[in-house]
Amino acid sequence: MSRLTVGNVLKVIFAVLFFMFMPLIVLMLGILKKNLKVILEGALYVVLFVGAFSVPAESPFYTAASFVGLGSIGVSSLRFYMLRDLWLSRRVKSPGRNVTGQPNAPWPSAPTPSPAGAPTAPSAQDLSQSLAWVAAHAKQNKNRLPADAYVSILETCQTLDTVIDAEAQQPMGDPQFEYELTATVREYLPAVIRGYLAVPPSVVDNRQANGRTANEELVEQLQLLARQADTLHSSRHRQTSMDLANTGNFLRERFGHQQGGGFDFGIK
Repeated sequence: MSRLTVGNVLKVIFAVLFFMFMPLIVLMLGILKKNLKVILEGALYVVLFVGAFSVPAESPFYTAASFVGLGSIGVSSLRFYMLRDLWLSRRVKSPGRNVTGQPNAPWPSAPTPSPAGAPTAPSAQDLSQSLAWVAAHAKQNKNRLPADAYVSILETCQTLDTVIDAEAQQPMGDPQFEYELTATVREYLPAVIRGYLAVPPSVVDNRQANGRTANEELVEQLQLLARQADTLHSSRHRQTSMDLANTGNFLRERFGHQQGGGFDFGIK
């Protein structure tokens, strides 16, 4: 079992011993992991827990309040188990191996120069394979990545994938666009993920010289790449719309003869 470690065993024992305070434990988990959703959820459990057990025994609502309090403990315990990816760390894998025990695939490399010295543009298939590798590596290291960052990586990959598909069907023939797309897919995005995963998990929340943590740096850099992916997507499909309009203008000029408010294409 990849989670069977001494640290995880101690965490489980702690959770069992303090089972009655599970609403507070969920709240503390959200605070430690800086997860707003978990913080709000834990706060709700704590409010229900404290409110329920604050009802006096002689109150007519004591029985109902007791059920609410016990329910908050039960529900928060279930949620604590469902959030185990946040507090049960995985066993550190041996270097160069993935979760299946097989050697990790190498990072996608940048385009290499041709013998003549001119850069060889990668094909759409090469870009798709590089992008698929990035998405797969992000999923493989999902527990190492902040939840928002993991979602951002997958969304950026999806946006870039649509651009690559469009280029495969009808290339723009714009060297600058091709360079930016290739660099984003094969250099920038892998470099950001690789740089973050190189940081030991124990220090990702430590402030650096610039005042930011590794988590904050990762989120900001992924936001920049997401905007770049959106820009490439907009440029690509704006060109597609222009090509369609140009084709329509040509056909209207070549074959269209407006008669009576419509076009006559010579069909009787």
